[in-house]
Amino acid sequence: MKYYLGVDGGGSKTYTLIIDEHGTIVGKGKSGNGNHQTEYNAAKRNIRESVEMALRQAGLAQEDIEFAYFGLAGADREIDYKILRPMIAELGFPRHQINCDTMIALRAGTNRPYGVVLICGTGTNSAGVNAQGQFYQCGGFSYQFGDFGGGGSLSVEAFRAVIRAWEGREQPTLLTQLVLNDLGYDNVQTLFDDYLDHNKTPPIRVAKLLFQAASQGDAVAKDILRKQGEELGITASAVIKRLGMEGESFDVVLAGSIITRGEGDFIHAYIEQAVREISPGASLVKLQVEPVVGAVWLAVEASGIALPEQIYNQLNSISDYSLV
Repeated sequence: MKYYLGVDGGGSKTYTLIIDEHGTIVGKGKSGNGNHQTEYNAAKRNIRESVEMALRQAGLAQEDIEFAYFGLAGADREIDYKILRPMIAELGFPRHQINCDTMIALRAGTNRPYGVVLICGTGTNSAGVNAQGQFYQCGGFSYQFGDFGGGGSLSVEAFRAVIRAWEGREQPTLLTQLVLNDLGYDNVQTLFDDYLDHNKTPPIRVAKLLFQAASQGDAVAKDILRKQGEELGITASAVIKRLGMEGESFDVVLAGSIITRGEGDFIHAYIEQAVREISPGASLVKLQVEPVVGAVWLAVEASGIALPEQIYNQLNSISDYSLV
């Protein structure tokens, strides 16, 4: 019996999944942050903990794994791989591969080994692989390096809109009362003073208020979400052009809470418009399964075989890791 292992190491959690050659799940593991850029020692510990948990549950050792595939947040540049290669090698898998977590999200969202992925969760990132296997990553390095949005930035945009409306620099917005209620303040003056005096940053959950306000017709919230959609569309277009995929048929996989769980169609329409203009054959699809499933599929393919339909079908309905 052959066994395959996949790891999804993100900024807040690390998942591991082990399947056999029929696609049956035999082991799983879960731990915390797996991004070495956030905290190296914690990421190293959490990745090992998640992997060992899955191996114990499966009753397997490292040498029993045909191939192990690691999709890790922060695996962006060669300087990252110089850190990650020895870290992952210490886990003892005879055959393994490391890639950015964008690629496991892409693989989990499409039945093809190529396409484009847009991630918009806490932050934003994007990447693509064409039919020839060429890879390109665009973004993922913060606002200063060209990005816009993600939950962390959108929460600030919502907060900023409240302040601007209060000062008279922005039109009145439903965000004002929503933000005050969520953060527990009676008025904007008190909010303003407390955040300024104590150098506070609005929590990421504030981003969801944009969708609440937009669904009630708020122009300010809708404009912020429109900008997020346009920026993601621009990013997708950049990936498509760089990889020469304009005339191809492929999926643009949408991943991350802002574009998979956000209410209404306040972002998607702008992404689709930008993509359609340069690549009419492309299709937008929401990621429906956990990205760790994509890591397992890539482990199978990296072992040198095409992904069997049985394995694809067996795992294609896993949308909640707790149910794995």
